[in-house]
Amino acid sequence: MRVLAVFLFAVLSSTLIPSPVAADAVAARGKPRPAPVVDVVYKRESFPTGTAEGVYAGDRLTFGSPAGTTTYTDALGTKTWEYARWTGRERPVGFSATELVASWTADTPAGSWLQVEMRGRHTGGLTKWYVLGRWAYGEGDIRRTSLPGQGDADGTVYVDTFAAKSGKAISAYQLRLTLYRTPGSSVRPVVRTLGAMSSAVPDRTEVPVSPGGGAWGVELPVPRRSQSIHQGHYPEWDGGGEAWCSPTSTTMVLGYWGKWPSAADTSWVDPSDPNPEVDYAARYTYDHAYQGAGNWPFNTAYAGRYGLDGFVTRLRSLTEMERLIAAGIPVITSQSFEEAELPGAGYGTNGHLMVIIGFTATGDVIANDPASPSNDAVRRVYPRANFEKVWLRSTGSGGIVYVIHPPNRPLPAVPVPGQPNW
Repeated sequence: MRVLAVFLFAVLSSTLIPSPVAADAVAARGKPRPAPVVDVVYKRESFPTGTAEGVYAGDRLTFGSPAGTTTYTDALGTKTWEYARWTGRERPVGFSATELVASWTADTPAGSWLQVEMRGRHTGGLTKWYVLGRWAYGEGDIRRTSLPGQGDADGTVYVDTFAAKSGKAISAYQLRLTLYRTPGSSVRPVVRTLGAMSSAVPDRTEVPVSPGGGAWGVELPVPRRSQSIHQGHYPEWDGGGEAWCSPTSTTMVLGYWGKWPSAADTSWVDPSDPNPEVDYAARYTYDHAYQGAGNWPFNTAYAGRYGLDGFVTRLRSLTEMERLIAAGIPVITSQSFEEAELPGAGYGTNGHLMVIIGFTATGDVIANDPASPSNDAVRRVYPRANFEKVWLRSTGSGGIVYVIHPPNRPLPAVPVPGQPNW
């Protein structure tokens, strides 16, 4: 389960504002008001265009030579690290963005880790640098973590999401990467991809059902995994069951691409466990500050460990999602709902991840929903209109997805060329 506090803050503090397009769409007398516009853009960084301090910046970003040393303290103690840094150029958003989520894929061998930061520009100037994640694949160097308590007059970070304060929507941003390694070592952490999704989701409780997008009757053969059969497993990583919807969903997509951990990797898992790859994913996506495995970019970064490309973005409709399904790419979605709002679910949730694997011949959603009592029961069909509403409305995730695919599997053409969201 992913508790959607990242988005519920909008209701409490009114930090989410409608886009200018939506605000200006005043309906003529006697005519229905147009649906609010969702502004979203995903931009991938080009490392050679940034400022390098001790890194090699080509198609990938690689630790070259230390730019300095620093100390870092967490539950594993205080250690000294060499670091090298890359700072991206300022990227215009193209609209007034109220949220930003960064995501990355990287290799951090033992003795290394990385930190991702962002700062934004609004009408009053630049914000400070906010930490969006301290990440390592392993567990021996740092505690993989988000950083709470960063809020100020410009915005705050809710686990993995920067949220601008009211009146401080950002028009541009910069990303910064710092790579760390054991002093004097030859360890070379490598970042393969880095990008950010900026968005402004209008305040809406209703969402119009979208037209077909070319994938009706398509169903991808994604393996089925239930989170429920792991209830009580490994409380040090949040104990399975409803807490493991995100790593279970990520595991299903990795299995579709043939990238599960090996038997040697999962040898520490209890032999009676029916699907040790799920426990493994929960362990290596776990966020020690959030105290859960639902950190969005930590899940896509975990997929990157297997050579896959993964990023977090927003989709505007099921029509857009159909483009990805038609291209053979399953999509992980985040939504919240009461039991009666999603017929066929049989439960309610304040934050849940599942895998969309296709569409019926009449356009309804086929999902591998890990909140099922067994692997066999994971495949569900949800009514298109109901699903689209609980997924896209502003009181839920506003259309958040993970997109995970091999680098050699091209993504389809973007639906809105001026605002590409993949």
